[in-house]
Amino acid sequence: MIFVIDFNSINMRPIWTGAIGFGLVNIPVKLFSATQSSNLDLDMLDKKDLSNIRYQRVNESTGKEVDWNDIVKGYKYNDHYVVVTPKDFEIASAKKTKVIEISNFVNEEEIDTIYYETPYYLEPEKSGQRAYALLREALAKTNKVGVASFVLRNKESLAVLKPHEDVIVLNRVRFNEEIRTIDEFNLPEKKEVKSAELQMAVTLINQLSTKFNMAQYKNKYSAELLALIKEKAKGKKIKEPQLKVVHRQTKDLMAQLKESLERKHKKVS
Repeated sequence: MIFVIDFNSINMRPIWTGAIGFGLVNIPVKLFSATQSSNLDLDMLDKKDLSNIRYQRVNESTGKEVDWNDIVKGYKYNDHYVVVTPKDFEIASAKKTKVIEISNFVNEEEIDTIYYETPYYLEPEKSGQRAYALLREALAKTNKVGVASFVLRNKESLAVLKPHEDVIVLNRVRFNEEIRTIDEFNLPEKKEVKSAELQMAVTLINQLSTKFNMAQYKNKYSAELLALIKEKAKGKKIKEPQLKVVHRQTKDLMAQLKESLERKHKKVS
């Protein structure tokens, strides 16, 4: 059974509450997730009788299940655990747990997309409406984004604030040290690319270039998977497609590029 959720009718709870620090201006805000999954919700089952698999929190010493209320977090220091309470996380840096502090403003194109992680919506409290609108419009007018830091779920996060329609979006971004270097990978050098092949590839890219519209991209796989599940529910035997991925070294790139261009012409005509 599929349930359609109307998110407009749900009183969503904020993930975080605090303020945006903008110079000497504090804007009280609430943080909400800006995304929702489009994947099918699949349960893990025992293949013998299709019973649900349950996960238990077990005490390593006694083997008994531990209730959530009896679980604490700890850090191993000098072979002993030091219990860290929710209050300790706040005391460590009280300001960062309550304030999204904008440190500077930059051009968005200067930030490589590899750093982007998770988007959130920021909603102002009633007392912060005017200041929120001011920051939103100032960001839009200057074409700048704010770079900020704050603590979310006991972890310091770097963030980028930018306007999107009528809302300010907070995008969590990764720290530089969290991005792996490419030195360990076996990558081809530029000299391996022939100029004629490069020109042909550029021509193909130009022919396939369109104006970007996110709405045209759909999660078709989930719909196809659901259709398969419905067929299986009816007792129908699913025919396995004959698809084989062959890995071979390509020698005649020009021929493949020309064929790609010809296919594009045929589709247009």
